[in-house]
Order: sequence, then structure tokens, then C-alpha cells
Amino acid sequence: MSKIWLSLAHMGGAERHFVREAFDTNWVAPLGPNVDGFEHDLEQWLAKHSAQEENYVVALSAGTAAIHLSLVMLGVGPGDEVICQSFTFSASANPIKYQGATPVFVDSELNTWNMDPYLLKDAIEDRIKKTGKKPKAIIPVYLYGNPACISEIMTIANEYEIPVVEDSAEAMGSKYDGKYCGTFGEYGIFSFNGNKMITTSGGGALICHSKEDADRIKFYATQAREKFSYYQHEKIGYNYRLSNVSAGIGRGQMLVLDEHITHHQHVHQLYDNALKGIAGITIKNPILEKPCQPNYWLSTITVNPEETGYTYRQLSDFLAKEGVETRPLWKPMHLQPVYKDAPSYVNGISESQFNIGLCLPSGPMVSDADVEKIVQLIKQYK
Repeated sequence: MSKIWLSLAHMGGAERHFVREAFDTNWVAPLGPNVDGFEHDLEQWLAKHSAQEENYVVALSAGTAAIHLSLVMLGVGPGDEVICQSFTFSASANPIKYQGATPVFVDSELNTWNMDPYLLKDAIEDRIKKTGKKPKAIIPVYLYGNPACISEIMTIANEYEIPVVEDSAEAMGSKYDGKYCGTFGEYGIFSFNGNKMITTSGGGALICHSKEDADRIKFYATQAREKFSYYQHEKIGYNYRLSNVSAGIGRGQMLVLDEHITHHQHVHQLYDNALKGIAGITIKNPILEKPCQPNYWLSTITVNPEETGYTYRQLSDFLAKEGVETRPLWKPMHLQPVYKDAPSYVNGISESQFNIGLCLPSGPMVSDADVEKIVQLIKQYK
């Protein structure tokens, strides 16, 4: 029986050319022509639909590294607080701790499952009241590729003059009001992990809006080596640059990026059409006042056990036995043992959705026939 995976990587074919070129020219060490080319390709792609006139991209070893360097650039350090969306993967929050700062978790609103702007404002005002200073940054997340209420979030952030770092790890190609997610804030980040919209095997990128920022980010990402003939270091740096070989994969992936986005959206539409009418099964379709276009990195459903007669876990176990990989929604950060002492502002949304939500296979290798099989299995399960 052929297994249907959640989000399996797809190679377009051109990746071999760029990787082979790296080997043929002996550019296998970090940095090189593929890194420069990949960054240029990303910048050109972002230029199609961006919230800023200019976007500069720095290719890094992971999306986590991109979040970390954005906090370094913003001067986050011990004694500071950073507001982070609670409904997310741990990589959104961990870099805050890398800097010795404290994460402050904010819950979600129901329409998109992303940061609740009203709760965000309450959190900012309460932290100022309790600590005497405002948070150093805000990290909203575009969960499963669903655009957040970024207009409202940016309005609040600008009111308090707090920079925004957009965690767009899952949202490459998603749009809000016609503009790409990841280009609204001070910084934006992408992930190129093996299951993301495109992959470099492992990698990420940091988006900024000036060449000066990009150069500074590259400085910190290459061990903060000063411009001397010998090795001199006046700042703490990191080994965060993407390798030339991995960037070669990325350059090939850029040629199929738009195709991948379209396919994810197509798969979601198939699920949306086919799952209608099944009592207790609801597919996630974000609703915003301004038009949004999710990339639907992962199509997600909620399972109401009072209507279905079974829980999402029981459905997941059944699908696994039938060769279908699924995944629970992210467990909120304010419920994670490692963050039990962190301040949090919750409304019950992320916790309630975590208890009923499931991610369905959605990657570029998922076929129409796969979706039909999955839907039929859901329909027949009792």
C-alpha cells in the first residue's frame, strides 16, 4: 500500500543542474554563486507583490536562525520582553530565549487562528503597566499559510512604536490585500525545511528593507568577522549562512515555486468541495475584512466529536492504519511545559482548536486521487 504523506518535497529537475554546478566548480563550502543567485531570485519574486518598495533577502541555515537574527538586529537582550503568538511551532518562541529575553504569549482570534489584535493591545498595555517598559518586538505567525490580521497588528505596533517580525515560515506565497506575507513588518522570515512550500533540504531566509540591514545581517550570520586581514571579532556572531550546495537546490525550487503554491491551493479546494455536508467536519477557510489569499501550506480540519461520534485523534489513528499521514495542530506555547512560567494572554481559542484540529496531506506530491481516497476514508469512518 502506497502511503500518502503529509507534505513530501517535490523536485522540479533543475535542482540537479545548480547542485552539479556547485560540485563542478568546487563551490561546496558555505557561500558562493548559488547563494547570491538564490537571494536574487527571492528578491525578484517578492518584487511581484510586496508591501515595501524594496526587499532584501539573506539566505540562512534555517527559519529559526532568521528569527534569531531579527531579534539580534532589534537589540533584544536580557530583561526585555517579546510578544509572540501562542498558537505556533516552538521555533517562533525559542529565539527569544536565545537572547535571554522573555516571551509573552498572545492567543488567537477564531477567523484565522492567528494573533488576536485586541488581545495584543491588551497585552502591550498590561506589560507596560507591570514592567514600566514596552515589549521590544512582536512576532505574529501565519499559521498553516493563513494570513493574519496584519493591517490591525501593524496599526497597533506603529501606535506603540514596536517593530514587527513576521513569521512567514508556513506562508510563502500567501497574500494579504494583494501583498506577500512577510513584507509588512520590520523583518519577515521564510523557512525552506523539507516540508515547506519550497525546500533547500534545510534552510531559511530573512527579509529586510534596506541594503544596510542586509549587510549587517550577513555580518552577524558569518561569525561577525570584522573587515581585517586577520580574524577580529567585536560582536558575538553566528554560523547561520546557507551553504552553496543547499542554495543550488533552492534556485531549482524557485522555478517551481508558483506551481507549488497553485497546487496547494488546488488541493485545498478539492477538500473544501468534497468535505461539505459531512456533519462535524469543518475545513479551515480564513475570513478577513480585507481580501486574503492563503497558500494553504497545510489544509486543516476540525472534528466536532459531538456531531461525528469520534475525536480527531481517533480519526487520525484510523487514517494512519490506512496509510495516510496526518498531524495534530500545534500545541499552543502557553501550554508547553518549557514555557509554563511565561506571561500569557489567552482567550481559549488556540487551546480549543488544538483539541479538535487535524492537518491533512497537502503537499505538492498529493494527487487528486489521493484527496479522493482521503475524503472517502473520512466519510466511511464511524
